[in-house]
Amino acid sequence: MTTDYYDLAALADNLFAVSDDDEEKLAGLLDELDAGVRRELLSSDLLNAYQVFYYYFRETPDELVQDRLLLHAASDLRRGLLIEEYDIYEVILAVEDDRPVIVVTDGDEETARFSGRSAYRDVMAYLGTEA
Repeated sequence: MTTDYYDLAALADNLFAVSDDDEEKLAGLLDELDAGVRRELLSSDLLNAYQVFYYYFRETPDELVQDRLLLHAASDLRRGLLIEEYDIYEVILAVEDDRPVIVVTDGDEETARFSGRSAYRDVMAYLGTEA
């Protein structure tokens, strides 16, 4: 199923107006949508990557992560975005098969991979930091 772009854009505008740009309210509204339409929005250019992050994890990351995610469209998560750096590690957020995935790499090799709703907390525990 593919929703007409203009209909999807109108829906996104309505969601933003109703949620008043509150990420918690927006996540709740996204929960109420048809799964197919929600999937389209979560992978579109109509939401930003931070809104998708919050939808999946219901967490507010630190300010630097939030700023990095706000600068990217949700569609950028298909290829992955660098969200954090710890010592020699890079933390990459992606969405694969409609599931959030966080990969830890040392720059050359993947050292850990976490997926699902707990992935952000899991990666923070893996790196020894607080989520």
